[in-house]
Amino acid sequence: MAKQRDLLTFEVDGHTITALLAAPAEPTGKPLIAALHGGTYTARYWDVAGSPAGSFLDVAVAHGHTVVAFDRPGYGGSTALTPDANTFARHGELLDAALTQAVERLAADSVFLVGHSIGGMIALMIAAGRPEIPLIGVSATGMGAVIPSGGAAEALGSLPADSTVDLPYDQRDQVMFGPEHTYRAEGIRQAHESYAPTPVRELIQAPRWPKEHLPALAPEVRVPVHNALAEYDALWSSGAENVARFAALFTAAPFVDASVARGTGHCIDHHLLGLATQLRQLAFAEECAHWAARQKSESVS
Repeated sequence: MAKQRDLLTFEVDGHTITALLAAPAEPTGKPLIAALHGGTYTARYWDVAGSPAGSFLDVAVAHGHTVVAFDRPGYGGSTALTPDANTFARHGELLDAALTQAVERLAADSVFLVGHSIGGMIALMIAAGRPEIPLIGVSATGMGAVIPSGGAAEALGSLPADSTVDLPYDQRDQVMFGPEHTYRAEGIRQAHESYAPTPVRELIQAPRWPKEHLPALAPEVRVPVHNALAEYDALWSSGAENVARFAALFTAAPFVDASVARGTGHCIDHHLLGLATQLRQLAFAEECAHWAARQKSESVS
């Protein structure tokens, strides 16, 4: 079973936002990692051990990072939004404000923002809004530039708009995991513990997001961007041309690292080779910290 974590609670505009906190025994000075989960999961997404090395939280903490994994509105202990108010933009506003509180509470000097799937979309929206937090970079996994027409994403988005859906484990597993050789039974078992009912409004917005939002917001992101799409993604087109297409949109980012996460399905972190992507994210965070320090030094001089 995934380890118990400290629970944080934030109050924003009359809404409660909860989060899991994982931290090393002693401060290291490394960037705070803020993590946003995707649809059909709670913040426990980040505490699923896809490989023997542990979960994303385990790996990040082992490398000296404190991680705050937020429950998006309507998940975990976070206040649900009414169907009409349940937009990714509103999620971004509430989570940005909660993250600002977390930075102050934890006395963080820098923040690396990580989001998976819908969480990746919202992470990029926050980054594009040029938040007041000391953001040094963003990693968006399990999402990209192209959702294939007639695929699983559109099928999920065809459900009644104001309903909440709690898909059976076997149906979720077919979408979230790659071929049998890419995961272990323990990863699936822990993933089931992190599944949650999902507002269909989210599943309707997600397939439209690459066309309706990405082209306009990508050029507004002015921090480094990391992206990884699963080789066996059931929701997104992860061909090399589409990975390159995504990266090319971020014209104002100092540098962009986009690639295919080999040997994984949609929920990259829950696969055996999810560890490889997690290590790449942490390495990218180091590069972002170096870039941010150089920018600060140059501005002073």
